Amino acid sequence: MRVSRGTLRHAAIVLSRLLEFSGPADETLSRYFRAERGLGQQERGFVAEAVFAVLRRRRSLEAAAGSPAAEALVAAAAMRVLGLSQRSLEGLVEPQLAQRIRSFRSGDMPDAVRADLPDWLWDRLTAGCGAREADRIAQGMLNPAPLDLRVNLVRTGREDVRARLAQDGIEAQPTPYSPAGLRVSGKPAINRHPLFRDGLVEVQDEGSQLLAWLLAPRRGEMVADYCAGAGGKTLAVAMLMRGTGRVYAMDVSARRLAALGPRAARAGVTNVHAIALSGDNDARAKRLAGKLDRVFVDAPCSGFGTLRRNPDLKWRHGAQALAELAQKQRSILSAASRLVKPGGRLLYATCSILSEENEAIVDGFASAHPEFDPLSCDELLAAQRIPLQAGPRMRLWPHLHGTDGFFAAAFARRA
Repeated sequence: MRVSRGTLRHAAIVLSRLLEFSGPADETLSRYFRAERGLGQQERGFVAEAVFAVLRRRRSLEAAAGSPAAEALVAAAAMRVLGLSQRSLEGLVEPQLAQRIRSFRSGDMPDAVRADLPDWLWDRLTAGCGAREADRIAQGMLNPAPLDLRVNLVRTGREDVRARLAQDGIEAQPTPYSPAGLRVSGKPAINRHPLFRDGLVEVQDEGSQLLAWLLAPRRGEMVADYCAGAGGKTLAVAMLMRGTGRVYAMDVSARRLAALGPRAARAGVTNVHAIALSGDNDARAKRLAGKLDRVFVDAPCSGFGTLRRNPDLKWRHGAQALAELAQKQRSILSAASRLVKPGGRLLYATCSILSEENEAIVDGFASAHPEFDPLSCDELLAAQRIPLQAGPRMRLWPHLHGTDGFFAAAFARRA
């Protein structure tokens, strides 16, 4: 790969904006590309790979470059992550900087720097898992995530989709756990493919797909996705219900819920009803109290389980944000539980890897709500013939399962 001085400059400009952490990295990058329409596909590819490499490995690249400057970090990413040689950067990077990057040895770096995590996050992981496992977790978060698809099993079969992708030169393999999942090789533009446009596939991490099977809605039931967002998990739940019953997609953000309508129409889903909540005491939600068969709480969280996709989160969120999130999670779970009817199921999940957002929340809920009995995620998945030893509460890890990091705990309300 050869790059120009201009391409390096674009990467440094984008990185400077990303390091302000004023918004999600992918949105900032997209805005820049829309403004710089003269950039070619290869240039855009380098800029995107370089800046995301820095977001993933910011601390170790700073150590290698000896500088936090965007230009130095881009050079370090180019040489240490993207594989460019010192010679290929001659005339583009200061010789002393290139030599320092090339000759740098990582052996003397502190553990948190080598793991490319903020000190506080490294300390939390080591306190909960031990240093060796924390390092495995951190290393598993450093590589880009694969592209997973969820096949719309109501309208087609997984092997049919796989064969169609193969006809178009796109290789895909069945995911090991999700019965609806395909893992795609490379980075094809799936959102332009007819299978996507016709609603036969959705982009969804395999771990996220498994949450629908843990909820295990039955045909004809009344179900709520209490924090539905743009509705990816809502559609997975509706798929398992085969167009019967009713799925209430609830969220406090009407803007995010607005994205669900077109997605549901594309997938051919007609049993989803969106409700923009005014808060935990929303009047429409109150009318459903004690009436729903299944309630799914995909709680707002730090998102640290998605660092392969969103590496900027580890720099944007601090320890103080966790306390605020935990309070919100406790409140949401309590409010959502009121909707579950006797004999119904409640599922709490996050894409976080921290116990403060996971075990601590459900332990507190279980103590305060003795009317809910815990269910074994192991047994729930076994009932769905999914070959995953999840334990009483499901924990998924990139380095162990190849998915994003997820936590889930299930309860049944006593009849």
